[in-house]
Amino acid sequence: MGMSYLILAGAIMLASWLVSSTLKSKFEFYSKLHLQNGMSGKEIAEKMLADHGIYDVKVISVEGQLTDHYNPADKTVNLSEAVYNQRNAAAAAVAAHECGHAVQHATAYNWLTLRSQLVPIVNVASSYMQWILIAGILMLKTFPSLLLIGIVIFAATTLFSIVTLPVEYDASNRALAWLENKRMLTQQEQVGAKDALKWAARTYVVAALGSIATLLYYVSIYMGGRRN
Repeated sequence: MGMSYLILAGAIMLASWLVSSTLKSKFEFYSKLHLQNGMSGKEIAEKMLADHGIYDVKVISVEGQLTDHYNPADKTVNLSEAVYNQRNAAAAAVAAHECGHAVQHATAYNWLTLRSQLVPIVNVASSYMQWILIAGILMLKTFPSLLLIGIVIFAATTLFSIVTLPVEYDASNRALAWLENKRMLTQQEQVGAKDALKWAARTYVVAALGSIATLLYYVSIYMGGRRN
């Protein structure tokens, strides 16, 4: 399993790099595709929220790049400065996508609810997981249960990455459907928004595959130790 895992891990790392590089180039390209309606990411977000009857969610600007997210705790759509202020296809896509999460929250979308319930578990797990796994491997002969505990904790983070997939894809589908139904974008702009969100979603796919592969690797170590 060791060599097989290294090959698989290398392939996933390569896929992650390719997807991230492509995503960056796509967003740079579509950032130059200026919207004919002249609306900023902030204005796109506020209109999508209003069209869905959501008036208790604020659209705010946050520092950094790719820091866009929806916070269900304080009901805020957080847009990076570029997305918040810019008036292009990339900004429209990201703004609408984050509002897609707000719509999910407002409609009690099951997958989002499940992911939100996993957040505190994952936060705690992330703090101790790596140390427990390392200690579990070192003490595999004398205390195999420790590695098993680490595997269970890691499985929770893997479950989170898997649950994230339908949440992200659904948010993009809601965003694209609204942009099209409300004729917010021209045909070229709509194609650009769809392409940008497609590549953004693929980053989550690669992350989930990587997490699954790593989980299986730890399971194989544990099973190998039990056999020996």
